[in-house]
Amino acid sequence: MSAPPVEKSAQFLPSAKRLLSLMRPQRARLILVLILSVMSVVLNVLAPKILGDAIDAVFSGSVSQALPAGQTKDSAIDGLRASGDIKLADMVSQMDLVPGEGVDFGVVGRLLLMVLGLYLIAALAQFIQAWILNAAVQATIRKLRSDIEAKIHRVPLSYLDGRPRGELLSRVTNDVDNIAQSLTQTLSQLLVSLLTVIGVLVMMLTISPMLTVVVLVSIPVALLITQQVMKRSQKLFVQQWTSTGALNAQIEESFTGHELVTVFGRGKEVRERFDETNAELMQVSYKAQFISGLMMPIMMFVGNLLYVVVAVVGAVRVVNGQMTLGGVTAFVQYSRQFTQPLSQVASMTNLLQSGVASAERVFEVLDAPEQEPEKQDSLSSPTRGRVAFEDVAFGYGETPLINGLDLVAEPGQTVAIVGPTGAGKTTLVNLLMRFYELDRGRITLDGVDIAAVPRHELRSRIGMVLQDAWLFEGTIRENIAYGNPDATPEQIQQAAEATFVDRFVHSLPEGYDTVVDEEASNLSSGERQLVTIARAFVADPAMLVLDEATSSVDTRTELLLQEAMAALRSDRTSFVIAHRLSTIRDANLILVMEDGGIVEQGTHDELIRAEGAYYRLYQAQFLGAAVELDEETAAH
Repeated sequence: MSAPPVEKSAQFLPSAKRLLSLMRPQRARLILVLILSVMSVVLNVLAPKILGDAIDAVFSGSVSQALPAGQTKDSAIDGLRASGDIKLADMVSQMDLVPGEGVDFGVVGRLLLMVLGLYLIAALAQFIQAWILNAAVQATIRKLRSDIEAKIHRVPLSYLDGRPRGELLSRVTNDVDNIAQSLTQTLSQLLVSLLTVIGVLVMMLTISPMLTVVVLVSIPVALLITQQVMKRSQKLFVQQWTSTGALNAQIEESFTGHELVTVFGRGKEVRERFDETNAELMQVSYKAQFISGLMMPIMMFVGNLLYVVVAVVGAVRVVNGQMTLGGVTAFVQYSRQFTQPLSQVASMTNLLQSGVASAERVFEVLDAPEQEPEKQDSLSSPTRGRVAFEDVAFGYGETPLINGLDLVAEPGQTVAIVGPTGAGKTTLVNLLMRFYELDRGRITLDGVDIAAVPRHELRSRIGMVLQDAWLFEGTIRENIAYGNPDATPEQIQQAAEATFVDRFVHSLPEGYDTVVDEEASNLSSGERQLVTIARAFVADPAMLVLDEATSSVDTRTELLLQEAMAALRSDRTSFVIAHRLSTIRDANLILVMEDGGIVEQGTHDELIRAEGAYYRLYQAQFLGAAVELDEETAAH
């Protein structure tokens, strides 16, 4: 599959907005999260102000002890000015004290308990908020996975065929997991950071508008740094997840074909290709993390500079009697609280960018073109099985394969399709199953255009056995019943006996309850094929499609299966794709395809007598094998 273009990073804001829009169904939970976030932020923002009042109470009480008792505050200030202690007089003028009274520890204790209570309630609100938000995110991700799963079933087969399986799996698994992690770790923090900045700004303005202006100078600096870092790192995060998908595709390919890789001695090349892609992923991941990781230390440096400026200016204002010590202490805490959200946002940038990059890859799947909308015509019931191809044309992309094909299969006929590789045999069946849509013409089943019938209704009438025997992880009994979930144990047993599964299954440890492992490696290829044929038997379809269904069984078993499939095909229209011409000699109609067209058709005997394309295939397959055998015997 072609990798998502790096230019996708220009869509950061639209993609982030679309990602957040996925959480609309969780708006009730999000409103509760917002309320709890506001509560926790308000409590956390109020605490430094109250703590500053406690500091003022201690400091003022300590200063009051140095003043003569029995005086008023104004007389004490006048006395200090008269003695020439102007700075101390200015400081006392900003304090709430009674000369000679000392520290009121009762007031200080109540203020400290109040601060403790605010922090505890804020922490509880944050805990509940995080719990609710996590539930909302997981529900959203569950819905996203369901949407992707449903989407996969709506895209045409050409979309899946044109993409590496591992790369697509990476989008469905790794990228979705990365989105979940990004939302969980950033959404709450971004919300709290924004509310904190607003709340702290209000509190700073109430304490000192002049110092607030000093703090606000850091905002454009922070925005400039964020913009520059994000512009450079977002492209790298897109490349990182693209490389991850490519690596997964290579791993899936090499693991699936491990036996062939070993047999042909290509392990070194596979490892070299893996090392190359792995090194590319390491480099782009390193660059992405390094550049985005620069933001946090830069923002901390800006915050520390701001802290120094606020502390120095605040100390001067305390000495000049323009602020209290508690007010400066509270403002210093607020300045840290103001820069802390900016630093947190900076630290989350890599997660946010990585999540949006993954979201873009997932959205690319969700936005893929879908199959044509279903129409609502119905097939006759029961299905007779008359199939007609009328002036059918089809090609993969811009390459035409079938052009002007006409064919009629009467009910109950067995139609065999033979021809060289690439002639269009499997394509013919794919068109009948509507895995691909026609470029021109139509295919009818009992006179009804299959393009006007819902795909699931069409396919429910057709049983299919492919050359590649696919089994899922489960028991043999469950794999047979996959063709008909409502099948009774007796029907499963009958299907197994008819297809000779029953002959080998009793040699397995658990019989029909033997679990087929993930790769079905505990069954031979022939045994796997027999199970898939039994699956078609138990489905009892109106029509059959057999694509080299006996290619993996031995000759003796093949002869037995011919009898079983002959019984299965009775009164059913069957399409049989075969390379072994011996398996289709009894077919009612044999189609010989070359270059996407039917060049001959007839029974076996008719085609042999015609000495055309089928005759040449027959001669090449049987007489050629006999000549080779005679030559080998003579050599010995």
